[in-house]
Amino acid sequence: MRIIQIIDSLEAGGAERMAVNYANTLVDEIDFSGLVATRKEGVLLNQINQKVSYLFLNKKRQLDFGALFRLRSFVLKNKVTHIHAHSTSFFLAVLLKCICPNLKIIRHDHYGNNEFLATRPYFVLKQTASFFNGVIAVNQKLKNWSEVQLKAENVIYLPNFPTKEMGGEEHTILKGVEGKRIVSLANLREQKNHFLLLEVAQKLKEFYPDWTFHLVGKDFEDEYSRQIIKQIKECDLESNVFLYGSRQDVEYILNQAPIAVLTSQSEGLPVALLEYGLYKKAVVVTRVGEIPMIVQHGKNGLIVDSDEPDLFYLSVVDLIANVTLRSDFGKALYDTVQANYTAESVMEKYLNWLKIS
Repeated sequence: MRIIQIIDSLEAGGAERMAVNYANTLVDEIDFSGLVATRKEGVLLNQINQKVSYLFLNKKRQLDFGALFRLRSFVLKNKVTHIHAHSTSFFLAVLLKCICPNLKIIRHDHYGNNEFLATRPYFVLKQTASFFNGVIAVNQKLKNWSEVQLKAENVIYLPNFPTKEMGGEEHTILKGVEGKRIVSLANLREQKNHFLLLEVAQKLKEFYPDWTFHLVGKDFEDEYSRQIIKQIKECDLESNVFLYGSRQDVEYILNQAPIAVLTSQSEGLPVALLEYGLYKKAVVVTRVGEIPMIVQHGKNGLIVDSDEPDLFYLSVVDLIANVTLRSDFGKALYDTVQANYTAESVMEKYLNWLKIS
């Protein structure tokens, strides 16, 4: 098989990370593995394995025929058999299928607003559904949604999987007191619900002022991020909550923090949580998306409803107060990730599925 991954950007988001992870993992498994970024590059460019064939299309608009034919040339030159389109890049894959009908195309559904699937727009997806040889869903809700709403027949659930970052010279030094840091890996998007984190930070400041929160993720410099910055200032949290923007050195960052959190009000299967497990972090997370399939409360972490700030705070305090519990949870979460969410196990299912798709 000769497969390329297509993604709109290489910013540090979950879908983007998975496109890179698939390309990197496949490079030693199949005849050809490529990666195409359609609209924008980003920090993940440095994470692409040198053996992966990479193309940046610099696509400027929805119907960019120059970009389409550059993609066609890349596909023909490398004798590509499968196009694996992540998130919204599926539309370009459909256009390519129209002029290269022998290609097999796969749509990878990373849709994150799983708690609001009933309001998901799907007109374009339904009109183009017949072009796809198969659909990959990152959780069971999305699999069921494609089968019911799109009448898709060949849908498989494949979990996301973490990989350790490649190279990189960035070494982010977290502020605060050593051993008393809490990390959140989440882009500044509304679904990530950073205001829950800020509410918890206010409570924590009163009784545990040495403990600090460290928010790592892309700042889109929109109204949502402006409100976060405003609330940090208004609540006098500038010495308790720190923003770092996008960072590549996830392992280096997580090694500086004994606790990691996710405060999302909606999720698919967050790569950040799998990375927490990969680096043996004790976690407090919200009960959304596929998270309850990974974190079992009291066994490998703590999980609470997304509208329970007091309970979230108390859960964080439980971890602060008990070093042994933190260690036990971190090891147990690592075991969970190793047992169910490794690149090797996902790739085996993926390649077997492609052979019959």
